[in-house]
Amino acid sequence: MELDVTIWIKTVLPLALQLFGLLFIVSIDPYVRNRDKCRLILVILIAASLIVQNTLDDVTTSHGLLIANEVYGYAVRPVIIVLFLYVLCPSMRKRYAWIVVGLNALLYMTAFFAPLTFGYDADGNFVRGPLGFVCFALNFALLIVLVAGAIRERSLRRFVEVAPPIVIATLIIAASIADVIFPNYHTISYLTITLVSSILFVIILLHLALARENERMMQANQRIRIVMSQIQPHFLFNTLSTIQALCMTDPEKAFATVEKFGAYLRNNISSLDQEEMIPFSKELEHTRIYAQIEQIRFPSVRIEYDIRDDDFPVPALILQPLVENAIRHGIRGMDDGCVTVSATRAMDHHRIIVSDNGRGFDPAKLAEQDDTHIGIANVRERVETMCGGTMNIESGGEGTTVTILIPAEEERL
Repeated sequence: MELDVTIWIKTVLPLALQLFGLLFIVSIDPYVRNRDKCRLILVILIAASLIVQNTLDDVTTSHGLLIANEVYGYAVRPVIIVLFLYVLCPSMRKRYAWIVVGLNALLYMTAFFAPLTFGYDADGNFVRGPLGFVCFALNFALLIVLVAGAIRERSLRRFVEVAPPIVIATLIIAASIADVIFPNYHTISYLTITLVSSILFVIILLHLALARENERMMQANQRIRIVMSQIQPHFLFNTLSTIQALCMTDPEKAFATVEKFGAYLRNNISSLDQEEMIPFSKELEHTRIYAQIEQIRFPSVRIEYDIRDDDFPVPALILQPLVENAIRHGIRGMDDGCVTVSATRAMDHHRIIVSDNGRGFDPAKLAEQDDTHIGIANVRERVETMCGGTMNIESGGEGTTVTILIPAEEERL
């Protein structure tokens, strides 16, 4: 068959541009690990070689070169699917897949000696042998393994992530059938075109999975940073010193303080595994424990509660830092210092207010706060990102009021 240059250009140019773009994207994607980059680059290079192989089918007249060219195509197509397995199913064992791929290559190499898989007649026409569909059956089996493995992978449980492997498998099977029914319909086979497009699916899927994994790691690191910042060395040492002193003067109170301090530490540590929001009542309990410990150290500190609404979810560790800030930077050292914590329900939101009558501060300087503690800015960020709430700070020469508004659950739906 003579090469139709017009069809060749119209078919090959878009594929070449797509492969070049995929190569560039894979090379610069910060989420893709180096080993997966190497595998994807190898897949792209194999796909490019298949375009060349398809072209040579139309321009080669030598009987030996025709057989070698066709053997190469049958041998490397399953390799692409196995490399997809590495990328989409990293926990799966692939040794047996490589053994089967190697046997497939050896089987098709018999075409040099006997037409068991394929051959060419005297006019140079392709003739499929009795074992000519082995490669198609192998590809089908590998695609089933790919889909099953993708579904089993922990990072691919959601349907939106399971769908692409199913689509890839369906398109490759359809393309293989089309190549059998409509041989030489185009210069580039349907299967080659489909394999190139499948690479795009795989790269997008891998990027999304790795980006989400990176986001989870960042959230976990943030939770660790929040917890560790809450267990301040000065608070830890001062509390232990208070307990030590109470052991000499008031053992029963020392025992009660140790119990409160243990509960405080447990609540902080348990938040390491807390990805979702928690009931406000639990956050309030944690804040009460912290305040009681501080009141043992500073008897002049007074905490008042006006809780009329506590049945709604909030991000962990948003109330206690505000009370801590009010005590440490507002009323500590005052004879009549008082912190008031209130929670009420409005029509479409829950309102949390933490106010004190101590020294005020300039809210504009929050960005200059020390990063070693959680800070009001961090509380604001989590309120806004995790539940779509808002936080407002009013402070001046005397007293500070922090107001948090959290949309009611029915408003967030």
